[in-house]
This record gives sequence, C-alpha cells and structure tokens, in this order.
Amino acid sequence: MTPMRCAACDDAGLAALAESVAIDDLDTAIEQGLLAFEAPAACCAACVPRIASVLAARDARRHALAARERYRARQARLVERAEAKARRRAVAAPPAASPSKTAPALPSAALAALARAKARAAAKRSG
Repeated sequence: MTPMRCAACDDAGLAALAESVAIDDLDTAIEQGLLAFEAPAACCAACVPRIASVLAARDARRHALAARERYRARQARLVERAEAKARRRAVAAPPAASPSKTAPALPSAALAALARAKARAAAKRSG
C-alpha cells in the first residue's frame, strides 16, 4: 500500500528549497524564498523532516540577520556618540595656537614695568 501524498510532496518549489538547504547552499535558498517560507497547514509524515529542516534554516537565517542589524545599529550609535563627544570637546576647549603665532603672555605695559624692575634690581646688585 502506498502512503498518501500531500500537496507539499508535489511542490517543486519546496523540493528545490529543501535541496538547497540540504546541500547548505543558503544563497540559492534565500533566492528561492527561504526567509519568507511558511510551512504548509497540512503535510504528510514523509514531508515533515524536509519541512522541519527548511524551517530550521529559515529561523537560523532570520536570527543571524537580526543579529547583524543589531550589530550595525550598535556600531552606528557608537560612531554617533564618539562624534558628539568630539564636538563637545571642541566647543569646550579652544584650539591651541602655535607658540610662534601667539601674542606675548603679558600685555606691553606689564612687559615694560617688568623690564624696569629688572633694570632696577640689576642696578642695585652692581652698585
């Protein structure tokens, strides 16, 4: 007596998808609709292992794709935080000027007073 066959047994698309999953050709399986695959409502005992392997592969790919999206979102958040931190630091600290282009540390009147004081101190020591 031959076992009863279901619609899934005769589905060429499911057979090709199951074959791609079986040989671990996931690129082809995805092109054949792996990520959108839904199990048929009724299937015979002969189809159950084949459908189970396709469902397992589909769930694994969905999980991997979700993990990749979470990783990319995290990386984007880290880059955004680093840029915001750099902007805050740039605003908080004025840019350091090179020594050759800076003005003297003291105003000119203070420099003149300091020069006079040094001159008086030198005059006292020498004489």
